[in-house]
Amino acid sequence: AEIAAMYPLDIVKTRLQLQRSGSAAAAAPGAKAPVHYNGVADTFVRIVKNEGIFTLYRGISSPIVAEAPKRAVKFASNETYKVLFRDLGLPQNEIRFGLAGMAAGITEAFVNCPFEVVKVRMQMRGSTFTSTADAARHVVRSEGVHGVFRGLGAHAARNAGWNGTYFGLVWSLRNRLFAEPTSKREEMTRNFLSGLIAGSFGTIFGTPFDVVKSRMQGETRANAQWKTTIGTLTRIYREEGGIKACYKGFLPRLLRLGPGGGIMMVAFDYFKNLMA
Repeated sequence: AEIAAMYPLDIVKTRLQLQRSGSAAAAAPGAKAPVHYNGVADTFVRIVKNEGIFTLYRGISSPIVAEAPKRAVKFASNETYKVLFRDLGLPQNEIRFGLAGMAAGITEAFVNCPFEVVKVRMQMRGSTFTSTADAARHVVRSEGVHGVFRGLGAHAARNAGWNGTYFGLVWSLRNRLFAEPTSKREEMTRNFLSGLIAGSFGTIFGTPFDVVKSRMQGETRANAQWKTTIGTLTRIYREEGGIKACYKGFLPRLLRLGPGGGIMMVAFDYFKNLMA
């Protein structure tokens, strides 16, 4: 349900991240000027008007299929890394939980990267793939195994930034800011607010690498102009408007990952207590 409700924000985010800006946006001599999206609302309207409302859900089957394994890997590996860092002598604080979250995010990237590549290829303006399966087959056949892991470095960096901030800040908020809950309702409220705040801050640290990930995953290896994570980030910064260009798609990501972070923490604690 969460994916279905939030997915249109994800496709808007991808379209905003894939378009170039500044001097880099100029069309080649004699070429038709590219479509330019001006913010979240304008992107929504243009997609629906020019491509139909169902385009907002194009490629949704990829994250649906990936949801269970990626969440399982995220939380299982996070618990494993927390124990590992404890055994290495780190005290129980936000640093240990943040490091565990970073490591879990990197681990999760290896599971989720192929699904993200296919999703981005489906979300691109002008994509001609008839289905998610068609896009996946094409990537594997034309680009091989390397193709489905394109942008893995940027993906891992994005996940490390978001997950590290999220799990570290959740621990800090629940143990240093919010009072100990005295009822289930208070506990659920504390968990939701902690996840909401942490997810929002995580989006700040993760977005520049998400922009890079979208750029790298939105092109084939054969025609790649975005070759490395740092090189891509540097080019975007220099050619497309500085720090603002590195935060393309920030608002739709924030609207999705802020509340999503709250829901995720409530759900995780619920199922953790259920299995205890």
